[in-house]
Amino acid sequence: LLHVEFEGAHGDKLSGRLDLPGGAGPQAHALFAHCFTCSKDIWAATHISTALADLGFAVLRFDFTGLGHSEGEFASTNFSSNVADLVAAAGFMRTSYGAPQVLIGHSLGGAAVLAAAEHLPEAAAVVTLAAPADFTNLRKRLATLVPEIEAKGEARVTIGERSFPIRRQFVDDLDRYRMLEKIAALNRALLIFHSPQDEVVDIDNARRIFEAAAQPKSFISLAGADHLLTKREDSQYVAALIAAWAGRFLG
Repeated sequence: LLHVEFEGAHGDKLSGRLDLPGGAGPQAHALFAHCFTCSKDIWAATHISTALADLGFAVLRFDFTGLGHSEGEFASTNFSSNVADLVAAAGFMRTSYGAPQVLIGHSLGGAAVLAAAEHLPEAAAVVTLAAPADFTNLRKRLATLVPEIEAKGEARVTIGERSFPIRRQFVDDLDRYRMLEKIAALNRALLIFHSPQDEVVDIDNARRIFEAAAQPKSFISLAGADHLLTKREDSQYVAALIAAWAGRFLG
């Protein structure tokens, strides 16, 4: 495990961890995008990355701007800046270790890797975990904050036990994206994981992503798992399947 730092899309220093396989060099490189307001150290990111390293992958996970140990102001970020941070992270990997061939994203991070893929030509495969098909639910949640944002310039959204500042530019930025159109034009192998019991992002999102995507595409149900994949066995199962599946596309 290496602790790394690199420059994000807007010049802030971003903090990352690179999980490396033991012995011989990695058989592939992967980039992991964490969920909305999470960090590189959340259970899913940690457990999946370390399990993939045991299976021969080098995996970079990092904190988006303004989160975890990365520099920057969260209130100034948005979905577009997350996508740009992913592109910057891939550039760092390309220069220092090896360009990511597999993109993995959890929840909103799943949407981010779907959007970033067009900018990362070496990425042959994309994996989403509990990802939204679009931003309808997030927009609805943030809509209640708009009056306060208009009055005060920003409002705070509570995620879990923490609150985060949101400005109008974050809400407006979501309107720029037509995710189903991006998914249709992905032109990458796609693997979709989703739990039927997910209470944060309904499994119908997985259906919509799958139907929008071109072949090759696969869907795996994570029956019994929660949205954050807090059980280690769920993460290890996901990692094993990613490794087996990705091998078909990383010639």
